[in-house]
Amino acid sequence: MEQVVQPAWRMMLRDKLQNTWLADQYRKGRNFKRQVMWRSEGEAILLQNYFRIHGKPLNLANPETFTEKLFWRMIMWNRGHMPARFTRLTDKYAVRSYVANTVGEKHLIKLLWHGDDPHAIPFDRLPEEYVIKSTHACEQVIIVQGHVNRHTIIETVSSWLGKSYYWSGREYQYYNIKPGIVIEEYLRDQDGNPPLDYKFYCFNGIPDLIIVRNHTHDIHPIFDTSWNLLDLVLSNCNVRPLIPKPVNLEEMLGIAAKLSAGFGFVRVDLYNVNGRVYFGELTFTPAAGNFKYSPESWDLKHGEKWKLELDMGAKP
Repeated sequence: MEQVVQPAWRMMLRDKLQNTWLADQYRKGRNFKRQVMWRSEGEAILLQNYFRIHGKPLNLANPETFTEKLFWRMIMWNRGHMPARFTRLTDKYAVRSYVANTVGEKHLIKLLWHGDDPHAIPFDRLPEEYVIKSTHACEQVIIVQGHVNRHTIIETVSSWLGKSYYWSGREYQYYNIKPGIVIEEYLRDQDGNPPLDYKFYCFNGIPDLIIVRNHTHDIHPIFDTSWNLLDLVLSNCNVRPLIPKPVNLEEMLGIAAKLSAGFGFVRVDLYNVNGRVYFGELTFTPAAGNFKYSPESWDLKHGEKWKLELDMGAKP
């Protein structure tokens, strides 16, 4: 993922004006602009992002590759062509009912608490270890082990609840999620570490490949469904160790297939803890499209497997 570095003078000016009336007027103007022009502005930003990443304009009229279809999806959804179910399935609390009805409650991580008031978190009734997540965003996670700084947690969670994740990458499925918090059981593998995250790329209900990430995100091997290590990279991390094949891989593939049925594309994230499979999340626009296939031939190969008409509510 390309990182945009702001010029030093701009950062100094921003810091100097941060708490002035000029900054307040700027924020008011930006918020007004968002309210009036957010759809057109969002589409323009998505088109710019595609060009920045791939060095060519997006083929919006006839998308063929996976990344073209991914940006097509984001733009069509941003225009208002997104079925409401994608908001529910992106909400980390609301999706639990879909998982329970589709593959069973046994695949849900134990829920310890949920709500929208961080001051109501029942710290005294929680175990020593647990995980706090926002329901309406990505990468907003607090892992609690032992001592709890309640003030810091409440302050952090409050900042999460005050922001819409939509503005980060213009992924419309986040736009109407009511901000909230879930607290779940903390999972450990047999060595006492956080479990590996198995990310299944699924097309039309058929798992195609599995990305394996650890909790520090410093590995990125990709396997096919027979657990052959693929010569494929989808992130800025190209560390590809040969992770042992899960004994219950067929069960994981079956769960991913059931959860992805009826979608042209979705990434199904699962955990495997001592032979028990837990649901992580459903991801419809991975990394907001901020990646490239290497080698690029995989981009077209996956694009051919993605049938847009299955889940779009609009056709190219």
